[in-house]
Amino acid sequence: MRFWPVPESYSKRLPASGDAGSFWEDRGDRRHCGIDIYAPRKSAVLAVDAGRVVQAGVFTSPRDVPYWNVTYYLLIRHGDGKVSKYAELEEVLVEEGVKVQGGALIGRVGSVLNPEKITTNSPGYVQLLKKNGHSSMLHFELYEGMPPAPHDYLGGNTFNAAGPSNLLDPKPFLERIRG
Repeated sequence: MRFWPVPESYSKRLPASGDAGSFWEDRGDRRHCGIDIYAPRKSAVLAVDAGRVVQAGVFTSPRDVPYWNVTYYLLIRHGDGKVSKYAELEEVLVEEGVKVQGGALIGRVGSVLNPEKITTNSPGYVQLLKKNGHSSMLHFELYEGMPPAPHDYLGGNTFNAAGPSNLLDPKPFLERIRG
């Protein structure tokens, strides 16, 4: 059985293609590698399926981009070989190497954006998120196998027009869960 990753999300409607937070959204100089699921800060994040936590670490930091807060990510490898990435977390509640069941509490939604640091010089999609009050979200990515080393990747975006070869569109996967 698979589980919706953020039961307290504002909606189970996923962003339409091209909308802010949609998969492969064109952000000018970069492409969005996942789907953003907007939810209140500290909302529970659940494992979508059983698997093993294979990696966790810092995802965003104001050292990289001034309007970012510190958030974290974790990767879970599932039995079918797919790897789900849960990012923009305030807290990671599981350790690397641990097996988790589908539906297990693995983290808490973080607030990736610091609205006080967003200016008219910030990217348009960031200004729109501020305007709409969407600074807290789960950023969800899906891969066939492990994600590649992030040399052209920052905060859920790739600067490579082709993107990682094993990156999957998570929308069909999440829509099947949403049912």
